[in-house]
Amino acid sequence: MKTQHAIRVRRIHDPPAPDDGARILVDRLWPRGISKARAGLTLWLKEVAPSAELRAWFGHDPAKWAAFARRYRAELDANPAGVAELMRQVAAGPVTLLYAAHDPAHNQAIVLAAYLEQARGG
Repeated sequence: MKTQHAIRVRRIHDPPAPDDGARILVDRLWPRGISKARAGLTLWLKEVAPSAELRAWFGHDPAKWAAFARRYRAELDANPAGVAELMRQVAAGPVTLLYAAHDPAHNQAIVLAAYLEQARGG
């Protein structure tokens, strides 16, 4: 039986936790106010972040959340290399997807975590 490693979502401004596993930043832009040392990243995978066009359209407007999630999933479907890299990380151990947005309920890492869970049959 295959082990199902955890996929967590955390804000990059939160300090690293011992159970984070691989810490992967999934934003296209480097977050303000965070040094590379403080971030404690394993990987910055900006290739899986929403496109600049989608990010600008969404503007972190909760009213656009469902449409954003659909559009972002379509972008992920069209990005097999980026998704495959994330799946390799998940297969190797726990993963924490990091985001910089202020809204913990409406950000790309939430959509991405659900997408990865579905892709691995979870």
